[in-house]
Amino acid sequence: MPKVVVIGAGIVGTSLADELTARGYTDVTVLDRGPLFTTGGSTSHAPGLVFQTNPSKTMSAFARYTVEKFGALEHPDGWAFNAVGGLEIATTPERWADLHRKAGWAEAWGIDGRLLTATECVEKHPLLDRDSILGGFHTPADGLAKAVRAAEAQARQAQARGATFRPHTEVLGIVESGGRVTGVHTNAGVIDADIVVCAAGFWGAQLAKQVGLVVPLVPMAHQYARTGQIGALVGRNTELSEAGLPILRHQDQDLYFREHVDRMGIGSYSHKPMPVDMSTLMSDTAGEPMPSMLPFTEEDFAPAWHEARELIPALGDSKVEEAFNGIFSFTPDGFSIMGEHRELAGFWVAEAVWVTHSAGVAKATAEWIVDGTPSIDVHECDLYRFEDVARSPEFIMQTSSQAFIEVYDIIHPNQFRAALRGLRTSPFYERQKELGAYFFEGAGWERPAWFEANAELAQRLHADGLAFQDRDDWSSQFWSPISIAEAHWTREGVAMYDMTPLTRYEVSGAGAAAFLQQMTTNNVDKSVGSVTYTLLLDETGGIRSDITVARLGPNAFQVAVNGPMDFDWFSRQLPDDVTLRDITGGTCCIGVWGPLARDMVQPLCPDNLSHDAFKYFRAKQTYLDAIPVTMLRVSYVGELGWEIYTSAEYGAALWDLLAEAGQPHGVIAAGRIAFNSLRIEKGYRLWGTDMTAEHQPAAAGLDFAVRMTKDDFVGKAALGDPPPMVLRSIVFGDPAAVALGKEPVYADGGCVGYVTSAGYSATVGRTIAYAWLPAETQVDDIVTVDYRGTRFTAVVHAEPVVDPEMSRIKR
Repeated sequence: MPKVVVIGAGIVGTSLADELTARGYTDVTVLDRGPLFTTGGSTSHAPGLVFQTNPSKTMSAFARYTVEKFGALEHPDGWAFNAVGGLEIATTPERWADLHRKAGWAEAWGIDGRLLTATECVEKHPLLDRDSILGGFHTPADGLAKAVRAAEAQARQAQARGATFRPHTEVLGIVESGGRVTGVHTNAGVIDADIVVCAAGFWGAQLAKQVGLVVPLVPMAHQYARTGQIGALVGRNTELSEAGLPILRHQDQDLYFREHVDRMGIGSYSHKPMPVDMSTLMSDTAGEPMPSMLPFTEEDFAPAWHEARELIPALGDSKVEEAFNGIFSFTPDGFSIMGEHRELAGFWVAEAVWVTHSAGVAKATAEWIVDGTPSIDVHECDLYRFEDVARSPEFIMQTSSQAFIEVYDIIHPNQFRAALRGLRTSPFYERQKELGAYFFEGAGWERPAWFEANAELAQRLHADGLAFQDRDDWSSQFWSPISIAEAHWTREGVAMYDMTPLTRYEVSGAGAAAFLQQMTTNNVDKSVGSVTYTLLLDETGGIRSDITVARLGPNAFQVAVNGPMDFDWFSRQLPDDVTLRDITGGTCCIGVWGPLARDMVQPLCPDNLSHDAFKYFRAKQTYLDAIPVTMLRVSYVGELGWEIYTSAEYGAALWDLLAEAGQPHGVIAAGRIAFNSLRIEKGYRLWGTDMTAEHQPAAAGLDFAVRMTKDDFVGKAALGDPPPMVLRSIVFGDPAAVALGKEPVYADGGCVGYVTSAGYSATVGRTIAYAWLPAETQVDDIVTVDYRGTRFTAVVHAEPVVDPEMSRIKR
């Protein structure tokens, strides 16, 4: 049995000890520099509000498990979780519309919730000013977690199975040998360990630095205040119950509220970000009761106090009696950080975890350690999800501070950060700006969403009868009807797409073919020049990624992947005779697609680009004019054409060459929105959005990429069970219907699934979406989709919706 040391006896460390020991890992030692169980970290002062509904399905699942687990815990001093319910109120039309969106998430994720009128909100929470609110969203299972009690109760369960908890034990360093953890160096000596889990909260990033690991989090101070006695609360609660009213969020003013018997607790995110310097924290807080509680800055709270009294008039005769600035962690993208150090086997992290998600994160981490993979998709929380740029101190600080500012903001799904832009640009960037590109950002890359240069084309096509969708104010943000023209023209003429941000690896060496065969589901050990679409599975058969493998030589492959987690997955299992290299930044790519693509490109190339000479899913290393290129005859948009790669130094010249050659054929530059709508027309999935590690290939409609006759590959043994849910295409009936993703889908009077991604199809004049639906769902079945409170009807459609014969690609 492995020896496990958990660093941190807060809510995460104690939850993890409980989950590990429940799975048979009973040789667990939990260390903390503070006393048990009010250790001095974030758990010790956490207000404990648990709202389950989150735009992330994974984070909602973490919160649901936390509610279920904490609700069953027993503690001699009273409850660990009080399900008083949750209430989020709207005081603006924008928030009221957003609560409809949130209600949709709740239904999609299986969380009980209901939208309330303003009167019903006051019935639930009588202290509210009826005239201030437009309505609310109520979730009866939400409530208050008593974090220290929950930590102690789980610790006692773990101790009963053999775990040991050691307070006042400071970790001074990690002991390692031969690339593996062997122990922990503490102020009380060395403790042997086979596995070490850093669950040290806001101290975690500093500790991880000792073993060369960047954990992108920023400790941030957050204001919390308790009022004096409030007359309207006197007699409502007992000291034991503490609260009976729903926990309350007033997100329009960045506030939340909970009862403390006859007093009110108020938390505020309305102040400026207050990052904490961890190097001086212990000395700065030497006179404070615990290092996680900083002195209250009253001037920062004044606007919040005013708004609190506006919403809850009963606060008018009260005042703030106790208050502090409490520290907890923020990350660049708002998600927790989980996983094992790639260069130091056995060193794990479970960091940036709020009480809300603590038990869920602990369960997933324990499954990961014991079973090799979590039972839930955790790619949003993966330690290695961050690109190199996102691991820099400047990036971590700026983006985490922005995450604090936006914690209660209404965030559009296509809204991208304004700061730290222009960090990763393709060689075509200046040309794209000249064409009036509107840029989205992804993984640090600037990605054109559409081009204002195509506005005239849109006007001409509209005049010729092309239908343009009439969108509502919400869905028309970060969108342009120009994208419809770009998609249409790709189907009718020819377009250039910047594919440079597509992550690319070079896999080479004597064992490269055998390695890729073992790692992937499809047969990639084919002739030089072959291109293969295939999957990476985990041990449970879940889809870790979908990739394209081009064999450019006997021992050389170019692999198009989904991001840095794929590099991590390959690296952990890389044999000595294989080299793995990320070549993305040194190369660039233009996708040239459309029925006129061959007419445009063939005059530039000395090789025969005819269909017979250069077949679909083949690769060719050749020249366009004087520029050396690698051409892959693949098409994520479902049209004739190629991905054309070259070294970055030739990028600008390649763009200019193709743009000039395309002028007689009316070539345009097209953006990501058109690209997305075209790939949805063709039934092409997007990993991380349409499918994740929670889904096996058959469920996602990708079993064609699995060769069960192949020798053993990762995940093969787990395949075979019929899926309960499948990914299907649905086509909306109303031309104005829209979906942006994560909307609930209904059939037979109930919620049966949810939308993953969607796009307006210029080809069929309707929005097409993917949705996870019950396996028994049939083509032509009718479903309805709730888009921010509006119901739209859609029909389940055979795939692909456009060109099922593949005649447009193979010509």
